[in-house]
Parts: sequence; structure tokens; C-alpha cells
Amino acid sequence: MQFDFKQILSVTLILFSVIDIIGSVPVVIDLRKKTGKIHSEKATIVAGALMILFLFLGQSILELFGLNIESFAIAGGIIMFIIAIEMILGVKLFKYNPEEVDGASIVPIAFPLIAGAGTLTTILTLRVEFATANIIAGIIINLIFVYIVLKTSSWLERKIGASGFGILRRVFGIILLSIAVKLILTNIAGL
Repeated sequence: MQFDFKQILSVTLILFSVIDIIGSVPVVIDLRKKTGKIHSEKATIVAGALMILFLFLGQSILELFGLNIESFAIAGGIIMFIIAIEMILGVKLFKYNPEEVDGASIVPIAFPLIAGAGTLTTILTLRVEFATANIIAGIIINLIFVYIVLKTSSWLERKIGASGFGILRRVFGIILLSIAVKLILTNIAGL
């Protein structure tokens, strides 16, 4: 088990862009107003468990369906591409039902807001290029950040403001778009 700072930083930035917890603060604030409270610890732990489980069991699930990791990586790159387009253009392609706020700490905060399809696909896709230990380290760093953001979402809303959130979302969208294109091209060559 070898930790590589460069890999950990790359994984952390990729997951940070895909999870986009900063961009999700308005959703978190809205859910907090509707439900009265978001359990930050519970949401973070459940999201982390989903990500770690998928990191280890995702390959077995692929094999069950007869898929190879390159095909899944390309599919993950396409999902990351779509998420990046959402972030850059400010459009919503992935939707959740706001009426289902019962237990909002788990659904929709832990899943699908934090550990959604894009995040889980990205985690499995990262196995192509990065060591498992470095992916776990990147997941943990992101979970710490997610927890802090969930705990301080109201304060962040007051300090950063709507325009600040918009700028952050677009910057991370461009980074994510570049990563998605690289991932798709690298794995097409691998096929």
C-alpha cells in the first residue's frame, strides 16, 4: 500500500468536482428549511460507506454483467462530461424529487447528492489510473470537506453569496470537463 501525494491530490480534486458540495449548498439549505435539520454526521457516514463499498464491489458488479473497466471508464467519463456541462451552463439534467424530504440526511443528501451515480461511476473509473489506497485517501478528504460544508451551509450562504457559488461551480465544471475528456480519450485508446 503506497501513498502517492500527486495521486491523492488528483483523486481529491476529481471527486471534489463531481460531488460539487459547494454547488449543492442551495439544495442543502432548502432541505434544511423544509425538514428543520440535516444530520451532517449521518449523511457523511452513509455517503462514505456507499463510496467505499462501490470502490471494492463495483468491479464484481461489472464482471457479473460481462463489462470491462475501460468501457465503464468511458461511460463514467460521459457522465462526468454531462455533470460538467450542468455546472458550466447552469442547467439541470439530473433531478431528484423535492417532495421526498423524509429523512433528508440519507435521501437526497447522502444519496444521490453526495454519493450519486456520477460519484460512484467516477470512483470505479478512478481505479483504472490510481491506486486503491490513494482513492480511499481522496474519498476521506472529500468526506471531511463535505461534513464541514454541511455543518456550515447557512454561514457559507451568507458569506459567499449566490454569485460566488455560481463562479465556483463554473470553475470546477471546466476542470471536470477537461478530466472527462482525458478519461474518455485514454480509455478509447485502451480498447
